[in-house]
Amino acid sequence: MDPPNEFPDDFSSFPPIPFALFVPPENPNPNSNAAPIPNTVENPSSAHLLSFSVPKKRRRGRPHRVPTSFQLPPIPNGVFNSNNNGLASFSSSISAHSSRNNVEIPGSSARTMPDMSDEIIVINKESTAEALIALSAGFPADSLTEEEIDFGVIRVIGGIEQVNYILIRNHIIAKWRENVSNWVTKDIFIDSIPKHCHSLLDSTYKYLVSHGYINFGVAPAIKEKIPAEPSKPHVIVIGAGLAGLAAARQMMRFGFKVTVLEGRKRAGGRVYTKKMEGGIRVCAAADLGGSVLTGTLGNPLGIVARQLGYVLHKVRDKCPLYSFDGKPVDPDMDMKVETAFNQLLDKASRLRQLMGGVSVDVSLGAALETFWQVYGDAVNAEEMNMFNWHLANLEYANAGLISNLSLAFWDQDDPYDMGGDHCFLPGGNGRLVQALAENVPILYEKIVHTIRYGSDGVQVIAGSQVFEGDMALCTVPLGVLKSGSIKFIPELPQRKLDGIKRLGFGLLNKVAMLFPHVFWGTDLDTFGHLSDDSTRRGEFFLFYSYATVAGGPLLIALVAGEAAHKFESMPPTDAVTRVIQILKGIYEPQGISVPEPIQTVCTRWGSDPFSLGSYSNVAVGASGDDYDILAESVGDGRLFFAGEATNRRYPATMHGAFLSGFREAANMAHYANARALRIKINRNPSKNAHSCASLLADLFREPDLEFGSFSVIFCRRNADPKSTAILRVTFNEPRKKSHDSAKPDQQHSNKLLFQQLQSHFNQQQQLHVYTLLSRQQVLDLREVRGGDEMRLNYLCEKLGVKLVGRKGLGPTADSVIALIKAERGIRKPASTSLALKSGTSKLKAGTLKRKLVRKAKIMRHGNGSAPSANSNSVNDKVSDETKITSQAPSNTLGSGQNHSDVLKNE
Repeated sequence: MDPPNEFPDDFSSFPPIPFALFVPPENPNPNSNAAPIPNTVENPSSAHLLSFSVPKKRRRGRPHRVPTSFQLPPIPNGVFNSNNNGLASFSSSISAHSSRNNVEIPGSSARTMPDMSDEIIVINKESTAEALIALSAGFPADSLTEEEIDFGVIRVIGGIEQVNYILIRNHIIAKWRENVSNWVTKDIFIDSIPKHCHSLLDSTYKYLVSHGYINFGVAPAIKEKIPAEPSKPHVIVIGAGLAGLAAARQMMRFGFKVTVLEGRKRAGGRVYTKKMEGGIRVCAAADLGGSVLTGTLGNPLGIVARQLGYVLHKVRDKCPLYSFDGKPVDPDMDMKVETAFNQLLDKASRLRQLMGGVSVDVSLGAALETFWQVYGDAVNAEEMNMFNWHLANLEYANAGLISNLSLAFWDQDDPYDMGGDHCFLPGGNGRLVQALAENVPILYEKIVHTIRYGSDGVQVIAGSQVFEGDMALCTVPLGVLKSGSIKFIPELPQRKLDGIKRLGFGLLNKVAMLFPHVFWGTDLDTFGHLSDDSTRRGEFFLFYSYATVAGGPLLIALVAGEAAHKFESMPPTDAVTRVIQILKGIYEPQGISVPEPIQTVCTRWGSDPFSLGSYSNVAVGASGDDYDILAESVGDGRLFFAGEATNRRYPATMHGAFLSGFREAANMAHYANARALRIKINRNPSKNAHSCASLLADLFREPDLEFGSFSVIFCRRNADPKSTAILRVTFNEPRKKSHDSAKPDQQHSNKLLFQQLQSHFNQQQQLHVYTLLSRQQVLDLREVRGGDEMRLNYLCEKLGVKLVGRKGLGPTADSVIALIKAERGIRKPASTSLALKSGTSKLKAGTLKRKLVRKAKIMRHGNGSAPSANSNSVNDKVSDETKITSQAPSNTLGSGQNHSDVLKNE
């Protein structure tokens, strides 16, 4: 660990929150009922989050009282029968679920898709087992993730094709899990997948490989896939933690040149295994940072451990508690208090449900304090001390004070729990880091202080050195982003700055002690200690025994909550003395002598300039959306972000950081491919002019936003309000009323434009004209009232842009078209998509629609700026884009009507 730094105690003034132990009534409000926990939640709305009645996060420190088991969400009867005959009911369940969410399910979509069949395919007789395996990897049993929908794995959401895709996906994942040391090729599935589904197999396999769900890790067969020489652009990764290492390895396998810049003298970031020694015969590996693999079912780090031949050690359930005077806590009283504590959290869940949106601004601690004031049952001192121990355990789980945690969203990631045991890796997690860092080009002691990004690439400045690349991935901890120690040029978008500010970043510290021998026994892995001072409840409240996995007699004491902050300024000798007093108070009454430790290490993660804390949490005023905002790329695919604080599903975990690296590797590859396509187009402008026009027409068949006679396409993966969008205006029919009839203050000065348009109206032809806007300007335009005519006036007079034909858009539009094409690259236009013109969404569960609406609302309050207006005017061969099509919308410009806005996502 880095040398300890003296850190001022800014937290001593925080008043403790008083609590009293009570068992709340089951239903204090007879008119309210707790909502059931949802089976699967892909993008939980606040309404769903407010209904979780039994949060799981409090279990992070103390294991379950009973052996953990993985719970499969209920699946409709007959979905995965051994002979697959029940798959028809699976399709029916999808249809029923989809119809509840306004999802179009074509009755005979296969007839409009010649390469698909009306039948659900049969791959093997292990569909149930394969569904469980895929579920453990984060895939729902009967729907698609947002990531899959964004990638466009299928053409129409909710039909037979989706069922077949899920079966193929599950089969591929399960096949690779049989032997994670092999590289699974697509060819091995050719014979088992019917020919009419081979194109579906192609897209499924491509998605799983590119996003790191299969064929990842450090097995020799996988390392062999890394090309000897890179053939693609240069990528700079800032930070050699688990996120940075995962992304670097994946990008290297994709063929990119990779450089990793690490400020420390070592890799791993907040995962740090230190070798402690006490002579020739006594040594141990101490995990001073991330130590517990939480939930091993589907955990990718568990898969890496399997590839290395490491056997994980399950953290055993036994966790006795000892009073502040060292006496064992009565087991019956322990169970009583734990039950009451669980009921208190359940009461808080019910409260936030009743409060609705107001709970976003309320802390979990305030809610608990409210119950104490309302119910205030008298308890004895020992019960109060035990209750405070559970609060400390809760603060450990979240690396944050309960007074700072959001009542509404503190446990928003619970629905994505992977399940399985909590485990230690014998020898420490540094063994994983070492394997992942092998042959990765890492430059150590490169402290990055500036990141420049723009249309031409990135510059990362560390000290006096400048590293240039095509893209950069920033994986520094949230604490570093909060500190502002890295300067971004240009400044990050306001929505990202706000998200960084809203999310919490807490603290956990440790005291690692190497003893001459094991005096505490080897029959348990954890034990707890109570404090009689509520302000010090998190001080050495939990001990981890690593004697069975560290290679020596190692004991680690945890410091959480307010005590973790005070610990930053506590002299190490005082800390060790205090821990030894606690241990002597527990074991000497049992006749067990406690020796002096041979070596001790005290962490100072809050003072570490490369972390400035431990891991993220959802603070008051924040939500799970902020994890998504932190994950957004900026600069039109030049600067990306990864790390546990960018992973909505698995924050505050090692595997969450690891998975975020895979996610961003896929995103970076996407943008690089789009730019390569753009360059190819620009090199042959005359040759590709017709194909670009055709491509633009294809993309506008399924616009991302449509209102009146206006339709918009943009890159869905870039939510920056300043990012460029292409707006198309469609003129369709002769106007019945002249615009000259408008009131004097509404007359339009762009007479030449309207004369051109009037000419086309008279010919009864359809006219498409275009312009480039920022996404923020598009949203502002959509809000203009008074119909299409007023929108056009706003566009031309207020924004000062000029509508042009396709050829007038220029190379800037070609770049945007290339990005969108790459994003939708594996999609093929389906005639069923035309049904969207009626306003019906194709989404499986409406979650993406909510997501886009939410993002739109956020952007409406952001500071959007327009891209440079194209200098070409409408008379620069506007007629080049005049065309007649039977698929044109029926909206007529100047009708004066406000058409319904339709958000369209795939």
